[in-house]
Amino acid sequence: MSTTEYLVDTNILIYHTKGSPLTIDFINNLISENSFNISILPKIEFLGWDKHTADGYEKCIKLIEHANIYSIDDAVANKTIELKRKNKIKLADAVIAATALANNLKLATRNVDDFKVIEGLEVVNPFE
Repeated sequence: MSTTEYLVDTNILIYHTKGSPLTIDFINNLISENSFNISILPKIEFLGWDKHTADGYEKCIKLIEHANIYSIDDAVANKTIELKRKNKIKLADAVIAATALANNLKLATRNVDDFKVIEGLEVVNPFE
């Protein structure tokens, strides 16, 4: 299974910075293949957290520098609208799911239940 097909959710980034061996290996493998993908929303959520220490914030910035960041274009916006109209899902989760779907990526997240209602989205939990 090629790792170039993953979009990484915010919680995986958080577990990575907290030292979770499973997510460290997962992210490091993605980085080594130049295939570390995130949506713009996890970048905002991850870096915008108000409880970062100065050192922790710098480490998070360095991690994000390795990522290919997908912006919200018309395809993602339209897919997000569709997902919000069909499913009871938070806006951030809908944007992340829409980004994965619009770009033919699997979503790597520990919050599998947040995305189970999304038809056609392949969700992978690196902890399993």
